[in-house]
Amino acid sequence: MTDPESPKAGVPEAAPVEIPASGMSNLTKRVLASIVMIAVASVSLVLGGLAFWLLAVVVALFMMAEWSDLLKVDARQKRLAQFALSVPLAIMAPGLAAGPGFFALGLIAATFFFLTIVSRRPEYGAGAFYVGLPVFSLLAIRLHDDGLVLSLWSMAIVWACDSGAFFVGRQFGGPKLAPSISPAKTWSGLIGGIMAATLLAVLMRWAHGLPLHLVVATPLLAVLAQMGDLFESALKRRAGVKDSGNVLPGHGGVMDRLDGIVPVAPIAALLIFLPDLF
Repeated sequence: MTDPESPKAGVPEAAPVEIPASGMSNLTKRVLASIVMIAVASVSLVLGGLAFWLLAVVVALFMMAEWSDLLKVDARQKRLAQFALSVPLAIMAPGLAAGPGFFALGLIAATFFFLTIVSRRPEYGAGAFYVGLPVFSLLAIRLHDDGLVLSLWSMAIVWACDSGAFFVGRQFGGPKLAPSISPAKTWSGLIGGIMAATLLAVLMRWAHGLPLHLVVATPLLAVLAQMGDLFESALKRRAGVKDSGNVLPGHGGVMDRLDGIVPVAPIAALLIFLPDLF
């Protein structure tokens, strides 16, 4: 207590000075991380070969770790899953993927059975397919004669769909798409995402000669991208977490950014390669 006879008696104490928190805002981190991700993905995609494969391997291992975390397995099983998935990933390396491609698919299936037996949880083993199939598909697409354009189409329509869904849904709102899973998603956003992805495919046909059947299939793939997003949202809700990880500043985990590509890439690969078989 202040002494009444003190010179400071009766003088109100100064309010504490609030010092602004140092560091970047979440938005700044998000923008900078986006720039880095786009640059790395673009360079590796253009270079193809070893560069694209290395990026795919790193992404796959992070996704497998995040899948393990969402299913709440212990650290030993997480490392085991990453090691098991490394075997088919190694088979997909440049110089090998063109030959035993179906062998790599067999090893992905073997990884599923291995993880299921070890963990006694089939849903955990399913991570081998969740991660392995889209990675295999994108690597196979990149090996196509028109691999650069087709790979770009396979991924860019997902990003266009995400952007279109976000901005249209934010602008128009309306009925919720799946309120029990992701309250922010709306039917208007879904339509906006389909329109954005389809517009991009039409532009790619005009600029790069994208095959017509891929343009026609794009709306369906846009719907699949949204379903992939909802599936991952359901996994996170079940695990009680907001993001699949924290490796990407301002974005969360790798799965948070690639959840739409997971179902799109395998179907895109089928659409690209099946006509060549007939």
